[in-house]
Amino acid sequence: MLNTFCSNTVDTPMEVNVKLRWDEDELLQDRTFYRKLVGSRIYLTITRPDISCVVHIVSKFMQNPRHLHLSAVQRIIRYLLATSKRGLFFPRGAAIKLRAYSDADWAGCPNTRKSTTGWCMFLGDALISWKCKKQESISKSSTKAEYRSMSAACSEIIWLWGLLSELGYSQPHPTPLHADNTSAIQIAANPVYHERTKHIEVDCHSIREAYDRKIITLPHVSTSVQLADILAKSMTHQRHNFLISKLMLVDLPALIWGGMSIELKA
Repeated sequence: MLNTFCSNTVDTPMEVNVKLRWDEDELLQDRTFYRKLVGSRIYLTITRPDISCVVHIVSKFMQNPRHLHLSAVQRIIRYLLATSKRGLFFPRGAAIKLRAYSDADWAGCPNTRKSTTGWCMFLGDALISWKCKKQESISKSSTKAEYRSMSAACSEIIWLWGLLSELGYSQPHPTPLHADNTSAIQIAANPVYHERTKHIEVDCHSIREAYDRKIITLPHVSTSVQLADILAKSMTHQRHNFLISKLMLVDLPALIWGGMSIELKA
């Protein structure tokens, strides 16, 4: 079965615009097998941010997995087989300076209509931290979803500031937190809270405090170069390859990975 998958490798971990639902297709008889496959993929996200989003999606169906969900997991495996020598590259001599990107997939979950937060942190040119996570409550606007993502990224920046300070690498300048939602940036930079922003007041205070203390700046970045996009949604082959190159994910012939022995069931 593994040979069959080796000959049918794919160049993206998930098809574009695929929306997996709880009640589509027949239930799997062997749910334990599905859980083992997804669990091992979760482990791989420690070093493979390019599969974080899709692994986050398929992990939602651990309780009652269906055949379509298994097909999505099998596609992840085909992608991993095609990119088995891919890994994060950490260039030496880079400046010890933080920069961050945050994004959100508004109402992207077809089952709950909750949004997905995605953010990534760079130290110089090296990717050191990233996250893909479903937001806890439903956002009625894309601005609210983006703002919650910015708030989560801001918390990580504050934590990294403390860690780097303990290691003797204090940050002399604010960390740029790049976002592509102009409205969310304006709310964070504006000390006047409007009635329509009271439902995110805690996030407002959190980001505003970090902004006033010059821990972060909020530069606007075009959606086309929003690096956190890969952590929030699936995308085309061309865009996927563009973003993984910016994340310093490279294929190295000399990169040695642990042996991968996988038994797949139809």
